Amino acid sequence: CCAGTKEAAFISAVTAAGLVHAVTRSCSAGNVTECSCDVTLRHGGSASEGWHWGGCSDDIHYGMSFSRMFLDVPFKNMTGKSWSGLVAMNLHNNEAGRQAVAKLMSVDCRCHGVSGSCAVKTCWKTMSSFEKIGRFLKDKYENSIQISDRLKKKLRRKEKSQRKIPIGKEDLLYVNKSPNYCVEDQRLGIPGTQGRECNRTSQGPEGCNLLCCGRGYNTHVVRHVERCECKFVWCCYVRCRRCETMTDVHTCK
Repeated sequence: CCAGTKEAAFISAVTAAGLVHAVTRSCSAGNVTECSCDVTLRHGGSASEGWHWGGCSDDIHYGMSFSRMFLDVPFKNMTGKSWSGLVAMNLHNNEAGRQAVAKLMSVDCRCHGVSGSCAVKTCWKTMSSFEKIGRFLKDKYENSIQISDRLKKKLRRKEKSQRKIPIGKEDLLYVNKSPNYCVEDQRLGIPGTQGRECNRTSQGPEGCNLLCCGRGYNTHVVRHVERCECKFVWCCYVRCRRCETMTDVHTCK
């Protein structure tokens, strides 16, 4: 469903980034024989400034290479002019996910010295949490760029007035506008949101305002009966009370 949309672009980027992140973590942990830490940084740093490289820096180069080989090669093997635009777009979105991991690399340090004086610091490079990478890509998703479905030497924006604005390697690209996910469409495999349970007090994606797409919601009371306040009685059985609760459940119209 929904090939070429910005949702598909986001999935491509997150998948590529996730593969880099997982493989690199395994490399740093010593679980992969083909890779380890980034040894190029060792013995570097600035002694005069009181720090040097050390520890186990995350080496994302193997993770990036593995992600390209695993995810990009199948696209590159596709043939036919009708595929060329979509293939180029998917390759770009895959690489955008990988670039997000590289862009968000940070430096961690540990202090050394008498009584924690931090006279000298040992520093190493580390990947950001995948949650932070996901938030970065979510922002790129919300600002994704629609491109022309006709590939002329390189990818270009659909809006002619904006074609002089360069496309960044971290931007997410899409060709087709997203369908209406609020309404059921069996042909596209979209279930819609009618009948979905929602949270009346939440402003997030599970909240009734967003999930119900402005259609409103129904409220009904659900009765729950369960065993509660159980106690062990000597000897030898468990005695429980029968508790009943009433809960408001909200479902989208």
